[in-house]
This record gives sequence, structure tokens and C-alpha cells, in this order.
Amino acid sequence: MADIKFEIHEEIGILSDSSKGWTKELNIISWNGNTPKFDLRDWSPNHEKMGKGITLTNEELKSLKNLLNEMNL
Repeated sequence: MADIKFEIHEEIGILSDSSKGWTKELNIISWNGNTPKFDLRDWSPNHEKMGKGITLTNEELKSLKNLLNEMNL
């Protein structure tokens, strides 16, 4: 498996914590030197390991925000 390079540009916030110390976080990350995007995924302490997640452009995040605002939560 190829090495995945990432740079966390901004840590926006933590959505939840697990009993094993991992956190679900929303960050702005550049993957393999590409344009930074919003990223939602689980991280081990000190960001040494990561779980599966999703990346969103500004436009996609705005669309998601609009969808969530329309929901009756």
C-alpha cells in the first residue's frame, strides 16, 4: 500500500470521543499535497493513525449544512 501523506491545516473540532482514546474530528487537511479540504474521520491520539472518513469541498460542506438545517433534529 502506498504511503499517504497528509497535513492538517486547521483542527476545527471534535465531534465525539471513544473509550479507546480515538476522536471523531472535523479538520481541514491536505492529502498528498493536494488542495486542502474539510475532512471528517476518526483519529488516534496524536494523529498517528486514522480511520475511514470523508472529505468535502467548501461547496459540498455548504450543501451538507443546508440539508442538516432542513432536518427536524
